Amino acid sequence: MKTIKACALLVLLQLALPALACVKAIPVYAAKVVAAYPHDSGAFTQGLFFKDGFIYESTGLKGRSSIRKVALETGQVVQSAALPADVFGEGISDWADSIIGLTWTEQTGFVFDLKGLTLRRRFSYAGEGWGLTRSDKALIMSDGTSELRFLHPATLREMHRVRVTADGEPVAQLNELEWVEGEVYANIWQTDRIARIDPVTGKVVGWIDLAGLLSAGERSGKNVDVLNGIAYDAKRKRLFVTGKLWPKLFEIKLVKQGGNRK
Repeated sequence: MKTIKACALLVLLQLALPALACVKAIPVYAAKVVAAYPHDSGAFTQGLFFKDGFIYESTGLKGRSSIRKVALETGQVVQSAALPADVFGEGISDWADSIIGLTWTEQTGFVFDLKGLTLRRRFSYAGEGWGLTRSDKALIMSDGTSELRFLHPATLREMHRVRVTADGEPVAQLNELEWVEGEVYANIWQTDRIARIDPVTGKVVGWIDLAGLLSAGERSGKNVDVLNGIAYDAKRKRLFVTGKLWPKLFEIKLVKQGGNRK
């Protein structure tokens, strides 16, 4: 009887092996630093994007929230606009001749003129605002959960959502976002990881591990000086990252390491 059971178990395992072989580990990437640029160590970075040779950055904290145009090579702020003192600025993205910005819990967004950084209008949304980026067709917003919201770029109304998962499990705390070669890159809040996300399925197709990118000696010592901020120069295929209160902004290249399904 034991022999029969053992044979049956062996058959089941043999049948399952092809299916198990199809389960692939999610690839993990490390970073090779190409260049390091000055970054305002007082900037509580919330949003980041690259456009026409400049870094555009949004900063948070009530009374200190702003949108800035920054010279990449020097880190100098060449233009800025302060948000109202009673809001906490969050992610930003460009669309046409505008910059769209979110706030954390105020359920209010702002539309600024890209050239002059003057306020054009406000808009409303439900829930929290965290990160913001764009594809060619939509704005993409995170709210701290495992969902990405897709907004109509003209009306700024939500069109649909995608749930982000890794190996079938939800990935929460999605924060600052960037559109990179057809994928959404997302900082995972309070970690040194960036998720590479398929915007159609929501599946994580890669992890970027940036632990140690900023040395312990360069950190502020505050528990909020975490990795946050991704920008991409699509023309020259340059990827930039920074963090809250970091003194540097890094240009990095990704180096594939292996697989990690966690």
